[in-house]
Amino acid sequence: MTSPASAVPTMYEQLGGHAAIHRLTTEFYDRVERDPEFKAMYPEEDLEPARRRLEMFLEQYFGGPTTYSKERGHPRLRMRHAPFAINSWARERWLTYMREALDCLELPPLHDGMIWGYFERAAHAMTNTPDEPDASS
Repeated sequence: MTSPASAVPTMYEQLGGHAAIHRLTTEFYDRVERDPEFKAMYPEEDLEPARRRLEMFLEQYFGGPTTYSKERGHPRLRMRHAPFAINSWARERWLTYMREALDCLELPPLHDGMIWGYFERAAHAMTNTPDEPDASS
């Protein structure tokens, strides 16, 4: 998918293509699977469909195949996440597991930082539910 005009590999290619994105999403969902409280946020008992959707989305977002849009249309992330109550606890749990999964790729610092920056921005953008006030306050 290198652009002929620039011959600069896409971020998808620089990360390691499908194999890297597949490993990232597998590592992430392995962690979700082991956390019953967080897993309860997912509507499907089998997390494989969610893993595959994330994989397709990340591949497309980082310059790989456009399978996500072909199968599901525009990503519309906020709309797709609106049915789920995502507060700071859920956001931070998601980020923790994604950080651990990303670390498994052992990417160069520049690539890691670019991807991590996107994940942080996206996770904050998906937060749609205020935290409950602390009962001790």
